[in-house]
Amino acid sequence: MKNWRRIERITVITKILLEKPNLLLSMNIFTDFFQVAKSTISEDISIIKNVFQRLGYGKIQTQTGAGGGVLFSPGVSPQKKAEFLQSIADRLSDPSRILTGGFLYLTDLVFDVQVADMVGKIFAEHFGALSPQYVVTIETKGIPLAMMTAKYLNIPLVIVRDGGRVTEGSAVSLNYVTGSSRHIRTMSLSRRALPTDSKVIIIDDFMKAGGTAKGMSELLTEFKAEVLGIGVLIDTEIPEQKLVKNYTALLKLSKVDESKREIIIYPQNGEV
Repeated sequence: MKNWRRIERITVITKILLEKPNLLLSMNIFTDFFQVAKSTISEDISIIKNVFQRLGYGKIQTQTGAGGGVLFSPGVSPQKKAEFLQSIADRLSDPSRILTGGFLYLTDLVFDVQVADMVGKIFAEHFGALSPQYVVTIETKGIPLAMMTAKYLNIPLVIVRDGGRVTEGSAVSLNYVTGSSRHIRTMSLSRRALPTDSKVIIIDDFMKAGGTAKGMSELLTEFKAEVLGIGVLIDTEIPEQKLVKNYTALLKLSKVDESKREIIIYPQNGEV
């Protein structure tokens, strides 16, 4: 039987906690593996907890009793969050991202693993206290952000289809009007994808008028789901009144001037 040193135990425990966020782990997992007393494991976890708290890596909670254990909830310190969002705003301010029609090129950003990972942590920390059961997004650019959010909340991801998919069996479809262009589009969700009466959050990459988010919210009512909140990476300054309320945007797009090749975007991190 190996005689584990404290530094070795702390390394292994930290790795396990990082790989299993928002999952209550029994202390017995660690006592059985290391063949030490619970008091020893508690001391190890206390050291990790203090370091994580000091560095803003998230929260570690311990619960006593027969059903107790340890739970790690990822987080991002206010300073790191501000630095990250400013760096994204700086990247998006590059005039070369302006597309014909005044659109902003985002694909490389939202599919950047490091960006999606950090956004996922931010949204998981923000919505974690609401105890959602599912993360919902619509294909396709919102998927990386939603998947990372689901990863750090340790809950399933549900993808609403832009149109129908015959390969997914019976589905609920909804015609909705996009808030910006006023075009009628169709979204659908397989009946098997989401149990009724679920508590969900919606995650997406971009919001202009909020038509897509409103459409998803209405589609989810067909499943008797409760939408606890909506998170988007970017929303626009205009129109000021969106079709949905109770949403959180991390960045505000103020202006895209195609003729002057100018983009104005800045961080914001709060309820709208």
